Formats: sequence, structure tokens, C-alpha cells
Amino acid sequence: MFGESAVTEVTRRQQVRETLEESVVAPFTVAWSDWRTKVALILISGFVATAILVWLHQLGYTVLNDVLRVGGSPWQLEAPRSPAGLEQDRIAVRPFRTWRYPLGTFKNGVGVLSAMLWATPGMVQMIVAGGIFSTVMATVVGTVSGYKGGTVESVLNTIVDVAMSIPGLPLVVVLVAIIQPSSPYVIGILITINIWAGLARTIHSQVLSLREESYVEASRTMGISTPQIIRKDILPNLMPYISVNFVYAARRVVYDSIALYYLGLLGGATAENWGVMLDWAHNANYALSVSGRSYMLLFPMLPIVLLSMALILLSQGTDKLFNPRVRTRHAGETVQDDDADTAINPPA
Repeated sequence: MFGESAVTEVTRRQQVRETLEESVVAPFTVAWSDWRTKVALILISGFVATAILVWLHQLGYTVLNDVLRVGGSPWQLEAPRSPAGLEQDRIAVRPFRTWRYPLGTFKNGVGVLSAMLWATPGMVQMIVAGGIFSTVMATVVGTVSGYKGGTVESVLNTIVDVAMSIPGLPLVVVLVAIIQPSSPYVIGILITINIWAGLARTIHSQVLSLREESYVEASRTMGISTPQIIRKDILPNLMPYISVNFVYAARRVVYDSIALYYLGLLGGATAENWGVMLDWAHNANYALSVSGRSYMLLFPMLPIVLLSMALILLSQGTDKLFNPRVRTRHAGETVQDDDADTAINPPA
């Protein structure tokens, strides 16, 4: 009865294509169907593009200014210096009065728009470093402890409990005061130094149920190694949840970094962060007490609000990735089932 059956060999290219379709294309298509994801990706892409252009300018490649100069723009990106190193008796230019300073200036002549853009690369670098560190630590600790069990689980869970018991912000303040970091990557990691513990605890709970699934038992029976089981059978089921928690870690980096820079615990020589601009506006320019200077506070708040909103919309828009019926419908299986049900029970 098996004489005429054909043996189908799956090539390496087909395996890669199927993996990409299941792990990348399908989740992206499901997420893109939500308007919140579209808005979030557009905003985040704008921040990343701005960060790249300004970062090149900081390295000496003035691509942005060259393009603006060719277009005849009177505004040019300038390095915003600290108010302490500039004259304090200049008259602040209010916004929308001149094209050279479209968003106005601080009292020392620093352009608000230049300062806002100058802080973007550092913020993006901190988000990437903090998000990746927190996600990788939580995934590795939570997955290994949940799957291995025994002594490994006890030791790793103890480390997680200790990390969760330490207050986050006081710990970050102490580490920043001791280390005095200047690299945005180091700052991002310090801010998320114990944020990963909560995610690791949740991943541990998820893995405890996943390791009892029939396909995981089958992999163990066939003698597949533990790293391969975790990589092929466990992690794919955790990836959507991990991506949402990456967004959570990114938001924490945004809020905590702005607070540290505003309090003067980090930087201050240039507009390295939007928190530095808030510090300048409040302490050096008295934006809350002097009439007509509120824009010095409001404009730096604009990118903070937009970036935070983009991250929140991204986490909300990817909620559909948790729904297996939506993923199945994308693959066309649910549609076939619905057609079969309609054929059996036609509508009245």
C-alpha cells in the first residue's frame, strides 16, 4: 500500500523559508493589521532615523547639515553646550520667530530644536542596551531554571528572588554615583540591572507548563539535546511575550534615564538627554516662574511623550500575537474549518 507513495525531501532553503514564515512573516503580518502597531512603527522609525543622522553628525559626518545647506535652510544642527559655559545675559528667542531657531532658544542662545535632536542618539542607544540586556538575562535565567529543575532551578530562583527584593531606583542611583558612567550603553544596562528578575520569574512559570507538552516529551524521547529543545520547542512559544516585555524595559529606560539626568546625577555638559534640557529649563532659565519661557519645558517633553506613546502602542498592538486563533487564521487553517462548518450546517 506504500508502493506508490512519494518521499518528499525538505531542503535547507525550504526549512529556512518555513522558519522565517512562521517566526517573522506571520507575527509581523498579524501585528501590522492593528493600527496601533502601524503608528508605533512609524514613530519609532522616525526616532531611529533621526538618531542615525545626528549620530553621524556627532562623529564628524555632517550629512544632515550638508543636505539642509543645499536646500537653503537657515537652520543648522549645532552642538548644544551647557549653560554654565555660555553667557547668561542673552535674550531668549521665542519659538516661531525666526527660521534659524524654529523652536526658540534657551537664555544662553542654545537652540531648543538642536538640543532635542542631539539627545536622540543617546536615548536610542540606552533603550537598545537596556532592553537587550534585560530581555536576554530574563530569557536565559527563566528558561533554564524552568526546564532543568532541581538544583539549577533552586539556585537561579534564589538569584531572581534576591534581585527582585532590591529596590530598583535606589540601586541604580547608588551604582551611577559610584561608577559615573558616560557611555549610554552602560547607562542603559545599569538602569535595567534588576528589571529582568520579574520577567525571569514569569518565563519560569511559562516554561514549567511548556516542558510537559507532548512535543517536548517527544523531543526528549528522541534524544535531542537540551539546548536544541529549548531553542526549537520552548523559545518560539515565548517570543511574543518576550517582545512585549522588551517594550516594557525600554519604557523604564526612557523614564529612569530622564529622571537621572534631570536630577544632575548624569551628564549635563551637553544636551545628552532630554532630562538635561528639563534641568536647564527649570534651574537655569526658570521656565516655571518667568513668563513666556514655558516652551523650554514643553518642547523637550514632546519627544518623551511621543516615544513613550509609540512604545505603549507597540506593546498593545502586538497583543494579537498571543492569540493562537489569529495566528492560525493567518495561516488559512481557521478559514478552512469555517468553510467546513458552513457546508455541514448551512445558514438558515
